[in-house]
Amino acid sequence: MPYRVCVLGLGYIGLPTAAFFANAGAEVVGVDIKKETVDAVNAGKVPFVEPGFEDLLKEVVSAGQLKACVSPHESEYYIIAVPTPFYEDHSIDTSYIYGAADSISSLLKRGDLVVLESTSSPGTTERLEKYVQALRPDLFDDEGQYEVGFVHAPERVIPGEIMVEMAGNDRIIGGTTTWAARRASDLYRLFSKGEVVATDATTAELAKLAENSFRDVNIAFANELSMICDDLGVNIWELIRLANHHPRVNILSPGPGVGGHCIAVDPWFIVSSVGEKAKLIETARNVNDSKPQFVADKVLNALSEAGSSRIAVLGLTFKANVDDFRESPAVKVVEVLSESEAVDHIDVVEPNVVQLPSSLRKKESIELVSLSEALEANEIIVLLVEHDEFYSIPRKYIETRSVLDFKGVWEKA
Repeated sequence: MPYRVCVLGLGYIGLPTAAFFANAGAEVVGVDIKKETVDAVNAGKVPFVEPGFEDLLKEVVSAGQLKACVSPHESEYYIIAVPTPFYEDHSIDTSYIYGAADSISSLLKRGDLVVLESTSSPGTTERLEKYVQALRPDLFDDEGQYEVGFVHAPERVIPGEIMVEMAGNDRIIGGTTTWAARRASDLYRLFSKGEVVATDATTAELAKLAENSFRDVNIAFANELSMICDDLGVNIWELIRLANHHPRVNILSPGPGVGGHCIAVDPWFIVSSVGEKAKLIETARNVNDSKPQFVADKVLNALSEAGSSRIAVLGLTFKANVDDFRESPAVKVVEVLSESEAVDHIDVVEPNVVQLPSSLRKKESIELVSLSEALEANEIIVLLVEHDEFYSIPRKYIETRSVLDFKGVWEKA
């Protein structure tokens, strides 16, 4: 009998997860509350940019291995891959997780497994287990053991590289019981080519947060260094190139900040869990969150010096070659600039989308234009995201415009 899997949430992680399980032979139902997403998936269309993924989706949908619905179906394995945003105090909002649990609670039967893939603060999986136990106390056996397993299996892929990383990366499987971890490990080995490592649920949760906090701290060092170099009149790209000649030094590249729903969010889940014990992690978050304002100030200074009031901004997504605006520092930079009296017009070039994010869409001073239009109409060019298209801009524009390159695309060319 094939594995029967229900994936709740068909976003950037849930849909690829569903497709990879389906491609490995599982019978998969994907669930999303947005009917337009369900319709797109059933038509074999990916509702976001992910290179190479649409061919796989079309294949598994056409083969009948994956179908999408707006409500869950009875399965053996329920994978929760819903958003986990944070509140103003940076604590985790678990409402989507518990909403997903509510939707499957009546379907659960003895021997089923609930897998939480959504990034979570330490202890979330155990709290989810207790929540479901309260909803379905009939699933305890005579000895008081709950006969539905709970596991945290954090996703560790990056948008834009999912076709490589979904199967290739190692997986951490954290169970609230050893049998749950063992069953989930067997499940993920259906498509996982990397090592599948079992642990307890809380350790798995913290491991994911630690991974992204490590990256955030290292990016914060690069971003802080870029601000120091600006103050001292030193070329940051030359400095990093020279420092990285040291065999034990690998300084990352700075940018306009940190975005996405992982690195820009996950460290806060540690801070909100342990408070002052996470001083370094909190400081790194504050450094990276301050960078968009620094970038905006640099742009405003350039406008003042040039006696201009219009600019072209290249790139708006949180990273290169995706259509994802979540926590994008580039969006924050443009928001700050649009509120300045010194800026009359902003031409935005974002080749991966057809419309601006909602926070910018109604601002009359901001227009989404083509690259050629932006280069011809503006004397000040601000590069915020290193999309592939921007590497091939003719040198005549770089040499005849006032250029602010915050990703080092042209500095390193």
